[in-house]
Order: sequence, then C-alpha cells, then structure tokens
Amino acid sequence: MPDESHPAQLKDWFDEKRYQSLASELAALSKPFRKEVFLQSVLDGLEERSLMQRLHQCAVAVDTALPGSFRQKVEVLHNLAPKIEHGFVAIFLSDFVASFGLHDFDFSLEALRDFTKHGSAEFAVRPFIIADQKRALKAMRRWAEDECEHVRRLASEGSRPRLPWGMRLPSLVADPSPAAPILEALKGDEALYVRKSVANHLNDVTKDHPDWVVERLEGWNLRDERHSWIAKHACRTLIKRGHPRALQLFGFAEGADVDATLTASPTSLSLGQRLGISATVTSTSRKPQRLVIDYVIHYVKASGGNAAKVFKWTETELKGGEKLELSKTQVIQDFTTRKHYPGNHKVELQINGQRVASTAFDLS
Repeated sequence: MPDESHPAQLKDWFDEKRYQSLASELAALSKPFRKEVFLQSVLDGLEERSLMQRLHQCAVAVDTALPGSFRQKVEVLHNLAPKIEHGFVAIFLSDFVASFGLHDFDFSLEALRDFTKHGSAEFAVRPFIIADQKRALKAMRRWAEDECEHVRRLASEGSRPRLPWGMRLPSLVADPSPAAPILEALKGDEALYVRKSVANHLNDVTKDHPDWVVERLEGWNLRDERHSWIAKHACRTLIKRGHPRALQLFGFAEGADVDATLTASPTSLSLGQRLGISATVTSTSRKPQRLVIDYVIHYVKASGGNAAKVFKWTETELKGGEKLELSKTQVIQDFTTRKHYPGNHKVELQINGQRVASTAFDLS
C-alpha cells in the first residue's frame, strides 16, 4: 500500500489492503457481517474506479453486507469510526448516511454531525440541503455553536454553494441569504480552520453575487483581525478582477497613478523551464498610494485561443515619486488542472485591477 500521505494515486487510499482492514474491523464489531460479500462488492472492478467511486462503493458494500435496519447499521459504523485512522477514508461513513438515510432526516443529520469529527461530512450533508433546505440549515445553524471545530466548520463548508468535488446547491447559488446566519455566527471563530471555510464560502458567493458579499463585509468590524482575515480571503477573486467596492474595502483605489514596465526572461523556453518576470513600478502621484500588484499569464489553449490566469504578487504602499522593483520566477510545467500548449504567451502587470504593462514569451 502506498504511503497514506503521498500515495502513487489518490485513489490508492482505497486499495485491497484498506478494504481488507475495514472488513476485518466490521467483522469484529458485528457477527452477522458478511465479510466475503463486502470484499466482492469493493474488489470487483476496483481498478476502473476513481477515488470518489471507490469511496462510494465502500458505503454500498456496507449496506449490502451488514444486516439490520439503517439505524442499526449506523450504530455499527459509529463504533467503527474511531478505528479509521485516515480522515479521507472516514468520509465513506457520511457517504453511507447520504446514500441510505434521507428517509430518516433528523437522525441522519445527527449521524453526520458525529461522523464529521472523523472525516468531513461536507459532501454528504448536501443531499439533505437539497431535499429540505430550511430544515437542514436550521440544524446547521445549531452546529455553528458546537464545541467541536469540525462540526462548526461543517456548518459553513457543507452549505457552500459551489463546493469543489461536491454537488452544487442551486437554491443557494441563486440566493445565498439563507446560509448567511451561519456565516455571521462563525465570522469570529477562534479556529482558523473554521474561518478559512467561511472565507471560501463567501468567495464562492462572489462568483454570482459580488455586491451581496461586499455589502455584508462593509458592515463587519474590519479592525477585528479575525473579521478582516476572512474578508480579505473572501474577496481574493474580486480583488484580482478589480472590483471597485472590494478594492475600496481594503484601502485600494480603482487603478493607480504609476509608470510601469514588465519584462520576461527568457523570451523563448520549453516546458519544464523556469520563467523570470521583472517589473518596475514608479508612482506618478504626490500622495501615498496603496497598491495590490498581480501578474497575468494568458495561457494558450488547445483551440489556439487563450485563457488568462491572474497570480497574486504583492501588496505595498508607494510614497509620491517612489520606485519599486519586483522580480520572481515560475516553472512552466503541466498540472492536473492546467496543460500547456506551444505558442506566444502574453504576460501583463495588473495594479489595483488595471493592466498597466505587458510582455510575452514563446513556449515551444
């Protein structure tokens, strides 16, 4: 089995050895458990399944191999949960509840509240929100007061309208206000883990309702470090887009009075090489200016067009006439989320949301 922190592939978190271990634990907890039925269910077709498919198949196999009612099966899984020493693997416990417990709404929500302490229930709670949003969010508002930070985080993370890897919540995409009391309750949370979730939730909302988010944040006490940290991270996408009210919220003007140059080196490189970017920014104002400085790479797409990606560079304050020199490097390499194609790549310098200088490099 690969190292749990760095498997050859993420789906290897659920491999034959893992399933054998889970089967043995379940057999020890429940005499009627049919170990061979469980293993046949998870191992047949294993190689073809993705990570999330393997996780879900584990829940399906438990339902098939463990006799009893839904509540009786959950009780066995409650006893299993502390024995699973892998946070992502433990998510299958909540997936079981989401897959087979919608008919027992309140009991299932309580089970998710408990299981999230072992492996996040952020994906599993979403079918309950879709089935009965008012009822689910009422419970999640209570979770926002829970003594356990994992439960408090679930209140925010589970109600994110556009959670990565999770099903979208169309009603909250259209109107984020029903989840607002949860975010208000958590904005001063002592756990950074929770505050990050609140920031990501609000950043989700900025994609559909930017002014709604900024208006709420304008009412927060941004002198409070916890509030200001959330607000800044919640507005990260808006600041990159140069949203005027978001810039103003943090003391940045729309645009800047500057002269700027930008250079790229080398101007021709191959995949895997390091690109150097240098900028000079000179204030043309007599007054000090707060600046948020980003750079933009227009990546060539397979179709021959391009797609712009904004990268954060720095924030600073320039006095009147002051000059700033910046430089950084970036390896041009493929990722699972980005594939590079040959061609001319434009690079731009962006200050307070406006493009003020440009250069380019050729990728072969």
